[in-house]
Amino acid sequence: MSHTVLEIDLNALEHNYNYLRSKLRPEVKMLAVVKAYAYGSESAHIAKKLESLGVAYFAVAYASEGIALREAGIQTPILVLHPQIESFSSIIKHCLEPSIYSFRVLKAFIEIAENQNLNEYPVHIKFNTGLNRLGFKDVNEAEILQHLKETKAVKVRSLFSHLVASEDLNEKTFTLKQIETFEHNAKNIIAGLGYTPMMHQSNTSAIINYPQAQFDMVRTGIGLYGYGNTQEEDLKLKPVATLKTIISQIHEIAVGETVGYNRAHTAAKKERTATLPIGHADGISRSYGKGKGYVIINGKKAPIIGNVCMDMIMVNVTRIDCKEGDEVIVFGKGASAVALSARIKSIPYELITAVSQRVTRKIIDESQEEF
Repeated sequence: MSHTVLEIDLNALEHNYNYLRSKLRPEVKMLAVVKAYAYGSESAHIAKKLESLGVAYFAVAYASEGIALREAGIQTPILVLHPQIESFSSIIKHCLEPSIYSFRVLKAFIEIAENQNLNEYPVHIKFNTGLNRLGFKDVNEAEILQHLKETKAVKVRSLFSHLVASEDLNEKTFTLKQIETFEHNAKNIIAGLGYTPMMHQSNTSAIINYPQAQFDMVRTGIGLYGYGNTQEEDLKLKPVATLKTIISQIHEIAVGETVGYNRAHTAAKKERTATLPIGHADGISRSYGKGKGYVIINGKKAPIIGNVCMDMIMVNVTRIDCKEGDEVIVFGKGASAVALSARIKSIPYELITAVSQRVTRKIIDESQEEF
């Protein structure tokens, strides 16, 4: 094994896709969110696998991510969730579809579409129903419709919004209000358009908790990668990414000796430590140092001691039977990213997307050879 690798299990991805698909009405489409290198994994291989499974749409955050997918041969429609005006020409060139979230963005995209003599180029109108991040808020349907009906250059492919807390049933009242507001906004726009775009609002947790909000399509990100935002759902999903490394060197540390930068760890008794070739440049935050984080070696937890270095961490293996060269699991199969991230009051989203691009990706697919 290379010294540090992120194994990407496409079989686990297929399992998760099928599980989430089973929660949907047959006619409901699925949009796969593959932004941020497919949540830290490897976007091209993830997208190709999902395309083969029949996903209807992909979503990325920025145009550059969509362009990379097109260059990898992805043909499925791609929604750009947070397009910047300066990227509109590239979006059009690569047949990407922008989210239109404000009048400024709407006017700017119509202008460039008309300048390029486009006809019914697909766009997606986003409503802000409570997240207060992006989207038309306190919607003036008449003004939106006026801009859309004055041009033939664009056509609305979908209307959508984003739920705030679909995983938290304590916020059910708020979520139901979001769903109601979205339906109201969408129906008014559809009535004025004279045709019916798709509607989508549900994310992974809403697929589980709010089946009435499936509409025409659902968007799933974290669920595809093996995390369901609750312990119960996590058990039904499989982690796609497993971050592994090895033991580079083992040291015997005497009482009073220190380990790492700034002498951050002092041995209170004789200890045995292992140095691992992975650090904060690979995505292991310094917050995991000084005993907060841990790795799994031969099935046992080895706490991270001292400060996390740029390229290395040191762990306590005093009570673990191990040797130099042994495999180490940071998170993934057999090492919960949920539990590890909770040690620093974080979430698995942050942990799995932080894995840097210098970490080798190893694709595992039972239908093909590993590569």
